Amino acid sequence: MQIGLSYAMSGEIESILKSTGAKLLETVSGVPVYEIEPGILAYAGGIGKVNAAMSAQLFIDRYHPGWIVNAGVAGSFLDLPVGTVVLADSFVQHDVDTSAIGDPVGLVSTVNKIDFPTSESERMQRILRALNVPHKTGRVATGEVFMTKGERADWISETFGAILCEMEGGAVAQVCLRNNVKFTALKSVSDRLCHDNNAGEYFNFGEAMAKLNTVVLPFAQAIRDEKY
Repeated sequence: MQIGLSYAMSGEIESILKSTGAKLLETVSGVPVYEIEPGILAYAGGIGKVNAAMSAQLFIDRYHPGWIVNAGVAGSFLDLPVGTVVLADSFVQHDVDTSAIGDPVGLVSTVNKIDFPTSESERMQRILRALNVPHKTGRVATGEVFMTKGERADWISETFGAILCEMEGGAVAQVCLRNNVKFTALKSVSDRLCHDNNAGEYFNFGEAMAKLNTVVLPFAQAIRDEKY
């Protein structure tokens, strides 16, 4: 099985490229695609839902993965330590709202879903336990905004029961659903939305991401090799 590692920013993918000696295969429509090792590829698709969806579809069309793992940093609604590893068990898109015409808040039309569960969540947890990786599991909210402490953040947390907020994962989950590709996500807490200066915390995301990338590769290897 071929695994695709989906990143947003070049800064998020940098440490895994350096540690593995990854090879650049091509750059298509601004999306660099790397071979990390046989059966495991990675790409940096760009920030935000449109970039995430476009690059995920491009990657699926060209490389036909059996599974995509979205890896990246995220803000936490909880007071979790920066660098905490979170396994997403589902995604919602908090900025989708057609409630004015009678739909539930967060309903994504065409697929008619609010909640996008990740694949084989219990097995993903077993993999992390086998790798001795302390982690949290929960829902992640995706939307086109860098979230900061305030009423909007409180509303998302209360409305959707999310523990993290970021800008890409929900879009990748939707694309994988429509292409019948299995999907999961590993996130590292970069900042805390319960703190006044969460944006200041975020700018040190490189350290949190480097820690996460030491987990991402063995995690992807276990999926590829059908372990646990």
